[in-house]
Amino acid sequence: MARDKQRLKVSVQRAGHWPGLPGKSQVRTWARAAASNRGGQITVRFVDSAEGCRLNRDYRARDYATNVLSFPYQQHPLLSGDLVLCVPVVAREATAQGKSLEAHCAHLIVHGVLHLQGHDHEAGEMEAREMEDHERRVLAALGYPDPYRDEE
Repeated sequence: MARDKQRLKVSVQRAGHWPGLPGKSQVRTWARAAASNRGGQITVRFVDSAEGCRLNRDYRARDYATNVLSFPYQQHPLLSGDLVLCVPVVAREATAQGKSLEAHCAHLIVHGVLHLQGHDHEAGEMEAREMEDHERRVLAALGYPDPYRDEE
């Protein structure tokens, strides 16, 4: 029972039908790995370009669909928040970067969960490096390659 209280509950929503998306258990595994055994509740929602654009415009004043949006609600004592992945953007990026959709989704979910915990790659170069290194460690433990290998 105490273990259940510490386990991160992850809800997965799909606002459309996209073949090839990772299964719910994969999404939960990735989110829990990035959350470092923290308890709480997050929702991961896969959306189309229209919803992705609307959310990015309404909450970040940017009029385009982006790959992942993080909406943190609480960090302590339990983690609470939402992640929104825009499937057409994620799929396009995966193809352009020569990555599988699965690997790119894993990276973006790990990235988003780190944002929910307060990590911020836009706060400065050192913070960006720390966040990327954290992502690399989590993804390596999950069996995925370095998502930044071609960017350096």
